[in-house]
This record gives sequence, C-alpha cells and structure tokens, in this order.
Amino acid sequence: MESSAVVTPPYVGGPLRLLPFRALMLTPTRIGDPSSARAFARPYRDVAARLERWRSQGHLHRDPDVALYLHEYTVGGLTIRGLVGLLDVSRRATLPQDRAILPHEGIYPGQADDLADRMSEMGLNPAPILLVHRGPAQLRAILTGVQQHTPDHEFTDRLGQHHRIWAIRESSDLAEIAEHLAGETALIADGHHRYAAYLRLQKRDPGGPCDYGLAMLVDQEDTPLFLGAIHRVLVGTSIDDVHAAADAVGMQFAEVSEAAAVAALGPDQLVVTDADRWAVVTVAVPPDRTAVQLLHDRLIPALPYGPRSMTYHHTVEDALSKLTPEVGVAVLMPAPLVDRVLSIVRDDRLLPEKATSFQPKPTLGVLIRSLRDG
Repeated sequence: MESSAVVTPPYVGGPLRLLPFRALMLTPTRIGDPSSARAFARPYRDVAARLERWRSQGHLHRDPDVALYLHEYTVGGLTIRGLVGLLDVSRRATLPQDRAILPHEGIYPGQADDLADRMSEMGLNPAPILLVHRGPAQLRAILTGVQQHTPDHEFTDRLGQHHRIWAIRESSDLAEIAEHLAGETALIADGHHRYAAYLRLQKRDPGGPCDYGLAMLVDQEDTPLFLGAIHRVLVGTSIDDVHAAADAVGMQFAEVSEAAAVAALGPDQLVVTDADRWAVVTVAVPPDRTAVQLLHDRLIPALPYGPRSMTYHHTVEDALSKLTPEVGVAVLMPAPLVDRVLSIVRDDRLLPEKATSFQPKPTLGVLIRSLRDG
C-alpha cells in the first residue's frame, strides 16, 4: 500500500483506561518560547539529552511521583479542563461496540511511521493527543472535588495561556476515576497521526511503555472545546467550474454580493469566492452527514476542471489572503456539530481530511511523558 493513501487507523478496544504517570514539565518561562519547540527538533535522538540538560539547569521539572493530572487552561476567555494520563492502547477492538477510541478522519501511514520513529528516538510523547467525550456526572463530581484544592501548579505561559494543574494521587480517587472511565468512548479531537504512531510503537514493542500513549480527555459537558471549520482553497478551479458542478449534482448555486454570501454561510450553505465574485452553494445536508462530506463526496468530483491541489485554512482571512481568480476558489465552510461527528463515527464512517478544528489546544511543554519512565 502506498504511504500516500489515506487509511483508517486501528481502533483501540475498551475498557477506556487512563493511567497515572510521572510528568515532565517545562518551567513557565519556557512554555510557549520558540526555543522550546526547537528543542524537540532533529536530531531526535538528542532530544532526551537536551531535556536532561534543561532539567539540570532548572528549566525542566520531573514529578517525583506518578499521578493523573487535571489540567485546566484558559485562553481568549475560554477555559478547558481535561484529565491527562497514559491511554492504554494495548488492545484492539474486534467489534464496533468494543471500540474505546473513535478516530473521525483517516491517516497517512507514512506520516504515522515517521512520528513513531521520532517518538522512539526521542524517548518521549512530547504532548498529549486530545480526546473528547460526554462524561458521566459521577466523574464530573470527582473532578469538581479535585478543583476545591489548591492547584499544584498555576502560571501563565509565554503565549498567554493561563494554566492550573492538580496532581491526582489518592488511590481512592484514582480507583473511582478508573471505574467511571471504563465504559466510556472518546472521540479524537486532535492528534490522529500521533494516535496511529502510538499504535505502531505498541505493535513494535508490546508489553512495555509503548502499551500506552499520552492523552488528554476533555468532557464536552463540562468545558466544551470550540469546534470550528477548516476552509479550503481549490487551486486551478473557477467559480464557473463550481457552478457547473453544482448544476450537475442538483445543488443550488446563486451568485450574490460579498456581504450576502458571508451572511448566508450556514449548516446547509457553502460560500465560494475567487476574491472577485461570490456565490452561495446550498448543499441540503441530511441529518446523518456534514457539509464537508458533501463537498468532497459530490461537489468536488463533479468539477469539470481541477482542483490541481487543495490547501486548508483555519480562518477566512487566511483562506482569502493570497486568493485571486488565477489561483482558484476558496470554499468557506460551516463548522460541523460535535454530536453529528460522533454520530457519523459511531456509524463506522469517517470525515474527509481536515474536516474539524477543535480549539483551543494546550501549549506544548506543559505535560510531557518520558518513555523511559515506563
């Protein structure tokens, strides 16, 4: 199989388990500093030595005891809390009802292989993958109790994120958390390729530290992540091409003013522009689909020309920044709903690549896991 082909990553089997670990944490002045990100760059085999040097210089803290961590971060007025621990990836689901972790998009095998090689060379999981679920009330009550205590760490990093971290070590708390997590199913919000890399490492070296991968589990009922759209630029495609494709698949196409187009963007409407002309395409999304699926499954295949390539953009401004009629067209997307995404993946289907943007994500370096600690 070619590494450029998108495939579905394997499914981890239940029960869902997050285990305590001994965290590495950069000091607040290092978190968000560009030099910190560079510390995880090539040569990867030297990363562990760099971090050990930072530890000796007081720039890196190693927790003396294992814990689950309740990590709260606030940015732009939005607060997110999640449990950070070691996700057990040692079991594979054989039936849909056995699945504990649900990916919502495919992965490139070559990219997952590269990430697995990097983690192995570094001896680290540099950052947790981001998981979401709608947790049980009993688990929320336990974590609310944890928050009544003074945080073990509280600081604002170089990027302006404010962090509070509680280490959960009481055996009774850990046992209750494990009990309430066991029957849960979590959606991958961010980190599909890192998740796939965890599975590759586990397959290469089962029965040890690679049976686990660092993960943060956020309760959408408590502090919901914002789910935004990812817009597309279809290079080598024109407004007229999109009009022809819409006609071919029975979608309504209406060329309108810029203001009218932007105002019309919604769950059933896409906005298409080449920076000069603006149009609204009505896609009539069924209850079990999303607009981005219809774009990729119906509209794009019907284009008479192009796209030669496609680029992805998290903001409208970025999508439009270099757009001209000679470049192609931007397709401005509505954000999908979390419950719609969950419904689709539970029905054994995936979304197209870069269909979702869960925000905000925690800054790199707050909680790191060493593979050498087990």
